[in-house]
Amino acid sequence: MSAPDQSDRSEQSDQPPTPPGPEPDARPVGPTPAARARRARVAAASLLMAAAAVVLALRLASRSSVLVVGVYGLLLILCGGVIELSRRGRTRLGTWLLAAGLVAALVMDGVVLS
Repeated sequence: MSAPDQSDRSEQSDQPPTPPGPEPDARPVGPTPAARARRARVAAASLLMAAAAVVLALRLASRSSVLVVGVYGLLLILCGGVIELSRRGRTRLGTWLLAAGLVAALVMDGVVLS
């Protein structure tokens, strides 16, 4: 019988086997909290954009003032800007702009229609 040569010994190590499971340096699977926040802002701005488009269509059908059409047109542009800001990672700024734009549009709608 022959003794094991050096190559067989180098394959065997004295380290204990690693337990099955995630590695300590492994990144978590799925989107990060920042990515989820960006997606939430994009979804909110998209829904507001769709709602503004519906209200704008209703205002056009009822032959409202041109100012109302302009207000909702600016709100649509603002929603597009917020979506772009969210895509670039500026979610807090986008959220503040979205909230301020929505309040301003609703106030202007009430002022112009009354």
